[in-house]
Amino acid sequence: MIDTHCHLDYLDDPASARGELGLTAMICIGASPEHARNAVALAEQYPDVYATVGLHPTDAAQDSPAARAELEALLHHPRVVGVGESGLDDYWDDTQRPAQLAAFEWQLDLAQRHGHPLVIHTRDKAGQDSAHRGVMDVLRAWPDVAVILHCFSGHPALLRFALDRAAPAFLGFAGNTTYKNAPDIHTAARTVPLDRLLLETDAPFLAPVPKRGKPNRPGYVRHTLEFIANLRGLDPAELERMTDANARRVYRLPGH
Repeated sequence: MIDTHCHLDYLDDPASARGELGLTAMICIGASPEHARNAVALAEQYPDVYATVGLHPTDAAQDSPAARAELEALLHHPRVVGVGESGLDDYWDDTQRPAQLAAFEWQLDLAQRHGHPLVIHTRDKAGQDSAHRGVMDVLRAWPDVAVILHCFSGHPALLRFALDRAAPAFLGFAGNTTYKNAPDIHTAARTVPLDRLLLETDAPFLAPVPKRGKPNRPGYVRHTLEFIANLRGLDPAELERMTDANARRVYRLPGH
């Protein structure tokens, strides 16, 4: 099984998380220059780890010519399979929308030039959707870039928009899919076409039920698999086969 989004370098012992519960691959997200270096180093060290490199919207203050040059240089590494995570985040009161937009646009250009998918982070305050609407506004100008909507929130308009894009848009479902108070995510997980569905942990964040409240681990992605398989009335082994194939396709992993 493949965990398509984790922050392996945040864990106290990344080596212990490799291969647990039958994992065959993990995508370690490098969402700042420091974490991009860490992700690439882990991918060099372990054959089942791959990396992305990018700049998270809440780290947009780190955007600079030097940071951009370093991140683009890392994109040439053979173990790097994606850009990001990037996007828009309006959850925090100190949101810097102009800086986030500049970093987002740059990473879309980076993904297009290098032929990689862009991993997108979208987060709003409860009851608001300015970041979700903003992401759609930006993506309209980049119809040919493949994207992964990481930790998909279930936003109905973004779901429709994603599935109507010219380039593939994949939806990543994380541990919060298993929470009782997530009806929009449940609806999306039940209805998204199976060839667009990805499974992730976002470890060490968002541990799924029955591990909620504990630090998340890549191997816990299997709990989300089983929850979505039950939602859709599918055999977990069949859903695993399909979501692994999706992961290999979008990230161009060996075996596809």
